[in-house]
Amino acid sequence: MILWGTGFHDTRPWENRYRLFGILSSMFRIKSLVLHSPIIQAPMAGCTDLAFRLLAREYGLELAFLEMISAEAFVRKTRKTMGLLKTLPADKPVGVQLLGINPDVIAEAAGGLEEMGFDIVDINLGCPVSKVIRGGAGAALMKNPARVQKIFRAVIKKIKKIPVTAKMRKGFQDSSGSESLVISRLAEDEGLAAVTVHGRIQPQGYGGHADWEIIGRVKKEIKIPVIGNGDVFNADQALRLIQSTGCDAVMIGRGSLGNPWIYRDIENILRGKEVSGARDLSETKQAALRHLELELKTSRNIESAIMKCRRMMCWYFKHHPGISHFRREIHRADRSETIRELINHFGEDPKQ
Repeated sequence: MILWGTGFHDTRPWENRYRLFGILSSMFRIKSLVLHSPIIQAPMAGCTDLAFRLLAREYGLELAFLEMISAEAFVRKTRKTMGLLKTLPADKPVGVQLLGINPDVIAEAAGGLEEMGFDIVDINLGCPVSKVIRGGAGAALMKNPARVQKIFRAVIKKIKKIPVTAKMRKGFQDSSGSESLVISRLAEDEGLAAVTVHGRIQPQGYGGHADWEIIGRVKKEIKIPVIGNGDVFNADQALRLIQSTGCDAVMIGRGSLGNPWIYRDIENILRGKEVSGARDLSETKQAALRHLELELKTSRNIESAIMKCRRMMCWYFKHHPGISHFRREIHRADRSETIRELINHFGEDPKQ
């Protein structure tokens, strides 16, 4: 096994190795991008906006991805897409994931993103949504390695400095994992800096269970860093993913929704420290209120912030008694003050 891509080989048990991280290694490299944490926030449509990322960084996240964007829409400079690219100096390092099927268009978009100052470009080979699949993009590319190779080659030729990565599924509809092995080898051969593997095929969407075994198979197959993804909702699961696959880093998706503590929890468990576990209601309220504040500061207008928060605030209380009542009330809220009051008084209403 290789420790965080540093070239250090060790045969000690995983638990002992991770307790030694602070001594043996303080960096994780994705080519020119040097990170101090093996925890990465996945791009999630409608979720990982600027406010989400800023909050996550306050809770210990280092590398975050924006919401996925269409390469075609970026090249056309559509208002919606350019709005998704909103960032701040505090929002670094930050990556962008591109969705598309035309190699030249994806390459043009990647070059434009590099010029704008983004730190990493990722190519989407994993989106399972039907309208994306019908167009041949996302996870549908897993069954078309010839086109994937053209995309990789075009993007690598265009990019001058920043790393290029790809995020893929186990496969399109082939559950053997052979498609992800083929695509991962192509990624390495064409000069990509790392790959992320999500252990599901397209028909699963986000249901069922992620197959972590394929992540380990890809890790054995290639030398560039492999990032594991799928079914990581807490620190214990992150540690087990790394232990069982040997992956170099973990990408967190749905496990971060309403749970900004997950980044530091994973850092702690990887370093052999105690993990605090469940948060009390006051901590949950504090995080939700801070998220609300950031949405109000960074959204294009107050109406947009309120619409986002009607959904986002429910993430924080989804495991608490009273969530049904809270959800009904917040979906009727049309003022930020009302949302703030609902958060502050969550758990106090006897109707809950």
